[in-house]
Amino acid sequence: REVIEGGKARLHWTGRELRRWNWEVRVCVVEKAPEVGAHILSGAVIETVAFDELFPNWKEMGAPIHEKVTWVFSRRIVEFRFQLKWLGEQAEAAGVEIWPGVAASEVLYHEDGSVKGIATNDVGIAKDGSPKESFARGMELLGKCTIFAEGCRGHLTKQILNKFNLTTHPMSYGIGLKELWQLDPSKHRPGFIEHTMGWPLERDQYGGSFIYHIADEGLPLAAVGFVIALDYKNPYLNPYQEFQRWKTHPSIRKTLEGGKRLGYGARALNEGGFQTVPRLTFPGGCLVGCTASLLNVAKLKGTHTGMKSGMLAAESIYPQINEQTSCITPTSYQKALEDSYVYKELKSTRNIRPSFNTALGWMGGMAYSGLFYVLGRGKEPWTLHHGKPDNEKLLKKEDCKPIEYPKPDNKLTFDLLTSVALTGTNHEENQPCHLTLKDDDVPVKINLKIYDGPESRFCPAGVYEYVPREDNPSEMRLQINAQNCIHCKTCDIKDPTQNINWVTPEGGEGPKYSGM
Repeated sequence: REVIEGGKARLHWTGRELRRWNWEVRVCVVEKAPEVGAHILSGAVIETVAFDELFPNWKEMGAPIHEKVTWVFSRRIVEFRFQLKWLGEQAEAAGVEIWPGVAASEVLYHEDGSVKGIATNDVGIAKDGSPKESFARGMELLGKCTIFAEGCRGHLTKQILNKFNLTTHPMSYGIGLKELWQLDPSKHRPGFIEHTMGWPLERDQYGGSFIYHIADEGLPLAAVGFVIALDYKNPYLNPYQEFQRWKTHPSIRKTLEGGKRLGYGARALNEGGFQTVPRLTFPGGCLVGCTASLLNVAKLKGTHTGMKSGMLAAESIYPQINEQTSCITPTSYQKALEDSYVYKELKSTRNIRPSFNTALGWMGGMAYSGLFYVLGRGKEPWTLHHGKPDNEKLLKKEDCKPIEYPKPDNKLTFDLLTSVALTGTNHEENQPCHLTLKDDDVPVKINLKIYDGPESRFCPAGVYEYVPREDNPSEMRLQINAQNCIHCKTCDIKDPTQNINWVTPEGGEGPKYSGM
């Protein structure tokens, strides 16, 4: 039995290799969302190079890939949930078992320390830890090789990285916020994409935006998004409010006015690139896709790299599978990826993101990128580094100026809770909180005292808020509204003391994105 846990890249190797086995083997995909793609949030404009390789006749097969980008014909606009749903159907047709609504909560190990599979969480547990009438034990899924494809900041991948010491450089992240709009038809340009950088962010903050015009069954849709690097310094910065403020720029307002907002969501993403790619294999498994930090930040593309990594992992695992093997380490996968276009892309763009961390800010980064990447294709003989982890970048509150954000007009800009309602997120309230604190005293004694409670601002779903204590209204406490969580993982990344630990709630819970 082969077990694949989690996110995007998981579906891109299963069907291809399963068809090659001439003896019975079980390939299992564990998906915490209620259906394939329901937790996926992406732009998305994709490069079809890996898709062309995996499904040469994808057009004839009816893959949900939309119009070509108007000025780069090798790229296509997609609504990623529908693409993943289609990929899931192809995998199931090839014999892959996909288990939606099942959350992997624990890594299982052999006595020698190698990975032997995963366990799903117990369900039907009350908030106080007692079993409810619906209680059911989790399952152990054992496999010869476990592929972790959890996406950015996977909670099991964190454990794997630490246990096997796979990283040599701190990861670097961003948060992407996205809305789906139905535009005024007169303003809709199918295939047109637009990117901006800078405003409303300060010079020392890395971030930018996108607008992708989609034609979905004749509807004039647009994917509208804003990405902010999580290495920002000002604890008063609010990514959600920066996104809303960006829409008030005259050129953006002109596009969106007369339209209707249909969806909202947010998700953390890897921005570290080449420098932060961990060692990919370990005894009993490997890492693929965004779990392995394979996003090309310069292109804002990670779909083709994730797909290719999954395909290469499969090609490494396949020759080692037989009825006698109990634990496979796909050692050839590391070199295969390093010999592929994935590694070459990441290496050529390795200095773009860290070049924005100089005193010149985004202007210096733009100049560097133009000189060494656009002209030199990243062949400079040095490698820049990202520095400290994102959670260590915040300054003390007295060293920063609070940011005043405009009130929403509920036409172009919206309040946070109205936006969260569009995610469709849902969690059973009577269950243990999946946003755990290592020390209950840290939020007030450190986060609130030193940084003025940044978790109440960096969360794009209103999960964290400071409220007066019931027993002493003159003092504050941190309230965690876990039912609002949209599984973006920002809190797990940006919390200054790393006191917040995101673990999986019951399977099937969380956001239910459609067309995002």
